[in-house]
Amino acid sequence: MKSLHVCCLMRVLILIPALLSVVAADRILVLLESLSAREKYSLFFMSLEERGHQLFYAAADDPTVSILQYGMKAYDHLIIFSPSVEEFGGSLNVNAINKFLDDDGNILVAGGPHLGQGIRKLALENGFEFDDTKTMVIDHVNYDTHLDDGYHTTIVATKEQLIDAQLLTGGSELKPILYKGIGMVSHSKSNKLRLEVLRGTYTTYSFDPKSPVDEYPAAIGQQVVLVGAVQARNNARVVFTGSVDMFSDEYLSADVHHFAKGATASRCGNLELVVALSRWAFGESGILRVAKVEHRLVGSKKKNPREYTIMDEVVYEIEIDEYLDGEWQPFGAKDVQLEFVRIDPFIRTTLKNENGRFTARFKIPDVYGVYKFLVDYNRLGYTHLRDVKQVSVLPLKHTQYERFIRSAYPYYASSLSMMVGVVLFSFVFLYYKEPTKVATTAAKKTN
Repeated sequence: MKSLHVCCLMRVLILIPALLSVVAADRILVLLESLSAREKYSLFFMSLEERGHQLFYAAADDPTVSILQYGMKAYDHLIIFSPSVEEFGGSLNVNAINKFLDDDGNILVAGGPHLGQGIRKLALENGFEFDDTKTMVIDHVNYDTHLDDGYHTTIVATKEQLIDAQLLTGGSELKPILYKGIGMVSHSKSNKLRLEVLRGTYTTYSFDPKSPVDEYPAAIGQQVVLVGAVQARNNARVVFTGSVDMFSDEYLSADVHHFAKGATASRCGNLELVVALSRWAFGESGILRVAKVEHRLVGSKKKNPREYTIMDEVVYEIEIDEYLDGEWQPFGAKDVQLEFVRIDPFIRTTLKNENGRFTARFKIPDVYGVYKFLVDYNRLGYTHLRDVKQVSVLPLKHTQYERFIRSAYPYYASSLSMMVGVVLFSFVFLYYKEPTKVATTAAKKTN
């Protein structure tokens, strides 16, 4: 009996780590045109599961689908691989997706030539506009000779067309990308937070490949956005692309035969790109946090006082961590700055990085008031990091002023010379006596 209890206890202990990993795993809702389409993107979905995500599949027009329950998000992330679905099912609509974003949810959206209104509206809400239905991105120079169907719509994009942000693209040595789908244009005025991750080249344009080009295309050259992204002010992330085929097993495992480079076979970079995009979109890279903040007088052990005095020597320290490979590690940047702000910054200095601990030492200005220690770090691909600590800066007390000020020595000398002159003048004025008349007459007779 005792051995049976021990055996049961051992099984429970073995199951605890697995249960904890399931609880801690991010939940991702995957919306497909049909559940059978799941096999088409098996390599991409497998990469997500290997990184610890839980995937839940549903048809995009399923009347029971929902990403919100009781006003709260039911999933951590959302993937939409259903380009042609006109309207989402159940309670899922653009307003619900925007609420999902407001609750710090992240979204990955892939479109195609036959694009439904739901995805179009969502893209417009985030600063991107897809081209008309049946249009595709065309390039008569940079296309793949093996996968193309004769319309030159299976284009090859190189690393020069990518944004300069390795967090989103996966590295500087990325191989050519295969892309087949619809193009986008970005509206910079409607959303200044959008990023053009992958753009067309000078020979790219967007048009219906089966129609003659009898009018000016909606987007040409670098105006054509192939992959776009948005990081909201609450650090929620959205990625849009017009090619759902980018994520398919066929494209992830294909070789590139670039027409402009002699159609010789070379390795495709789609897998590295989609993995990097999904890691960024789902908060696995580019995440920063403030672990600790301290400020104090030089030589003092009292931390974070509420008041300082003008001309005090102050030490400021902030610890910043970056989320890498599933754990928090010291942030290695060397361009983090501190501002000591009243209305405008009185002091701006670059912090010294010592294994994720950023420090600065400076003298408080000779101007009293209410100040802020401000660290506002906003770099491409990283979450917006902002930390503010408010303190009061007081003027000197009467007993804190120096007895003698070196710059006032000329005035001290002037005052002393004036006092000495007054004393001498007073002495002469008081004790000097003119000779009398009698003494003067006697002196004349003697002579």
